[in-house]
Amino acid sequence: MRRFEFVDGNSSKFWMPEVQGATFIVTYGRIGTAGQRKEKAFPDEEAALREYNKKVAEKVREGYAEVSTGDAPPAPPPKAAAPPPPALVLPRRVVAATPGPEAVTAAASALSLLQSKLKGPSWKVTRLSRKARHALRALGGVDPAAHPALAAPFTALMAHVVGPKAEGRLPVRHALGLLSQVDVAAFQRAAEMWKAAPAGSVPAGVAAARTLNDPELALRVTALLSERPDLRDGSEDAWTKRWTVLKPHVEAHLSGVGQSLAAFVGGVDAGGDAHLSKRLARLGA
Repeated sequence: MRRFEFVDGNSSKFWMPEVQGATFIVTYGRIGTAGQRKEKAFPDEEAALREYNKKVAEKVREGYAEVSTGDAPPAPPPKAAAPPPPALVLPRRVVAATPGPEAVTAAASALSLLQSKLKGPSWKVTRLSRKARHALRALGGVDPAAHPALAAPFTALMAHVVGPKAEGRLPVRHALGLLSQVDVAAFQRAAEMWKAAPAGSVPAGVAAARTLNDPELALRVTALLSERPDLRDGSEDAWTKRWTVLKPHVEAHLSGVGQSLAAFVGGVDAGGDAHLSKRLARLGA
């Protein structure tokens, strides 16, 4: 058995470690006495050996000198490093493209037409929103601010989400449909604009998703929360597929900041919105 001693001034101590099976044992006390014996059981011999080597290193750092080498137990065999998990790669929302001037002009016209009809019937706003969304998708995820022809009508439409009802409102679900077709920088600008609007102007789901502090994830979660199957925004199967793809990315992000998906969902106040409550339940399922 190995023996370590520490002699300094009035201190005169010894310390003797050993491993028996899965038990780590030390005998210690003043030099010249039998000392005391302590045992600590571990799940297996490998764990006991790790404790042995760790404690020996600690005693040496404290100034103990080995006076009898005895039979030191073998060091536990090194474990092979586990391969790193595959990196999560969030799929693109829009297929990249290099838009020509005709495509930009067509998208700008679709946005302007939608803005001019916001006071019209809801079915027409929905139809024009869908056309504008398709026109934007053909641009390959551009930032509207980078194209003067797009910047003004796009910004005006985002302002109509929280603007006076008398001037016509763009439903937030349609706004998010447009934002989902362009660069995430547009969502960040829109979110800041909406944040400054009077309380209650924007549904709770928008503010809740922004707490993710990741613009891309916030945009995608907000879009999912805003979809209204009762208004035929999309099929439930398609919604489920999108959430299935997005969910591991949201969970990984929340885990990285010490939060869980359940805590995130539970922290959202639906504000009495039955549709948002249903969507939140789907997220947390």
